[in-house]
Amino acid sequence: MNEQTTLQPVIVTGASRGIGAAVARRLAAAGYPLALVARSAEALQALAAELGPDVRPYPCDIADWDAVQQVVTGVVEDFGAVGGLVNNAGMTRDGLFVRMSPEQWRAPLEVNLNGTFHFTRAVAPLMMRARQGSIVNISSVIGLTGNAGQANYAASKAGIIALTKSVAKELGGRGVNCNAIAPGFITTEMTADLPEKVRDGMLGQIPLKRFGTGEDVAGVVEFLLSPAASYITGQTLVVDGGMIL
Repeated sequence: MNEQTTLQPVIVTGASRGIGAAVARRLAAAGYPLALVARSAEALQALAAELGPDVRPYPCDIADWDAVQQVVTGVVEDFGAVGGLVNNAGMTRDGLFVRMSPEQWRAPLEVNLNGTFHFTRAVAPLMMRARQGSIVNISSVIGLTGNAGQANYAASKAGIIALTKSVAKELGGRGVNCNAIAPGFITTEMTADLPEKVRDGMLGQIPLKRFGTGEDVAGVVEFLLSPAASYITGQTLVVDGGMIL
């Protein structure tokens, strides 16, 4: 993180699978103490046991502000500080906009956007007092381009990008960086069930001619948490193999 020699504890949300699990494995291998957050206690405990004694599970619904505050308090009690935050947890509730119910509209915003706000809001005072810290928000290329059938998801991910810029401007003077990553088509549990025709169509749009992996995103997360990125803030790094060029 910002010009520090000791790796500070990092909170990773949505850590039980997909990109979040890849990020957790990458950061654990680099030596970061980790607080893993997701709704599935069993999956978190299994991953924490796999990654070692400096990794602890904190089951939590990130859409619940009170629960998030309790997790952050617990992390500080257990680790002594919060030096990094990776807001990765997300969900989709796809459907045509003209048929979308208010509940269907709200669901991705509650998790994707509000969850990002909750954890960022909870750790920001800690980082400001320490005058160091790095926040990495996982958005999506859909937040940059929009997508038919995903108006709710697109709005939540675009909101994350705008939130990232605003937080970067507010916290930069206290030594806190805030950046976003916009992954393209990443092979995870969320994308595994897409029809082959859809997958082939997407692959045809990618100049690198392959789908991304969680490790592709995890490497960028590690970079943004590192001193090498200490002069980068408010940016959105697109990790999509060139798909939206």
